[in-house]
Amino acid sequence: MANLTIAKPLGLIRDVTIFIHGIPYTITFIIINNSVLDSSYSMWFGCPWLRDAKTSHDWGTNIITI
Repeated sequence: MANLTIAKPLGLIRDVTIFIHGIPYTITFIIINNSVLDSSYSMWFGCPWLRDAKTSHDWGTNIITI
């Protein structure tokens, strides 16, 4: 994890096709138990699919653009 803790995945959901602005992306979700982490996030998105989708993250405004 980003805070250097180790989170063991509960499982994978493979080859899920999602559509963003009509463009299909096939991704694999890694399922972790978020309740053991100190976080208020219900879902995290991360690489590599964000990179593959050529997204841009403006850290100042916290806006992700596809």
